[in-house]
Amino acid sequence: MSKRLFIKKDNCPQSHACPSVKVCPVGALSQVGFNAPVIDYSKCIACGKCSNFCPKKALVLGEQN
Repeated sequence: MSKRLFIKKDNCPQSHACPSVKVCPVGALSQVGFNAPVIDYSKCIACGKCSNFCPKKALVLGEQN
């Protein structure tokens, strides 16, 4: 099993610049306006820094079969 990052858009207020975007060490998160962030899975290393940093728990690192 491997971990994969998911976005729970219902948890994301989408009313501000996402603070987790700047925490990603490989630039896998991006955001247009105040929309929910977008994950570039070709860059994401599933380190969990963004999910640990997200105050609303909208970014979740979960198990994937």
